[in-house]
Amino acid sequence: MEKVQYYTRTAQWLHLIMAVIFIAAWLIGFYSGNFLSYEVDGSFKGDVITLHKNIATTIIFLLVVRIFWRYTHPAPELPDTMSPRMKTLAHAGHLALYFMLIALPVTGCLYSWSLGYPAPVLYLFNLPALISENPAVTAIVKPLHIWLSWAVGLLLVGHIFAALKHHFIDKDHVLNSMTRQSKSSKK
Repeated sequence: MEKVQYYTRTAQWLHLIMAVIFIAAWLIGFYSGNFLSYEVDGSFKGDVITLHKNIATTIIFLLVVRIFWRYTHPAPELPDTMSPRMKTLAHAGHLALYFMLIALPVTGCLYSWSLGYPAPVLYLFNLPALISENPAVTAIVKPLHIWLSWAVGLLLVGHIFAALKHHFIDKDHVLNSMTRQSKSSKK
């Protein structure tokens, strides 16, 4: 059986779309949480948070598609030049990113619902509220959402640096496996 060297085009597009959405939602959330206040910025802060929620909730739907696609289409193997320990760390990093892609939108929705606000999706509809307004839940999910956002920011930077290291230092196929296709698949 031939070894898979490239992700499918669908996997590559899902990766790119989710990366853009996730980074945009993260930056908007960071901006609204650290540089805006209701006292000074009034409804503008609310509008920015609403934008953040409308973008971020799409990750839940895309993640379901991505996990299904990943389960049904094998990922390329990591290069033989990587030590078993580095391969284990790479897999652990990917699992951590998938966990964060689940945990951050879920805690964001819980945070919004616990304050009595909806969790909108692309300004089209609201996710059904799984909890009602609850200050006790807010006290837990607000700091959890913030801490997870910082952790995923660090994971994302590590993920990008690792991909660049593979490309420029190790000169292996890891980055190309996510950005290119084999010559035989282009025919």
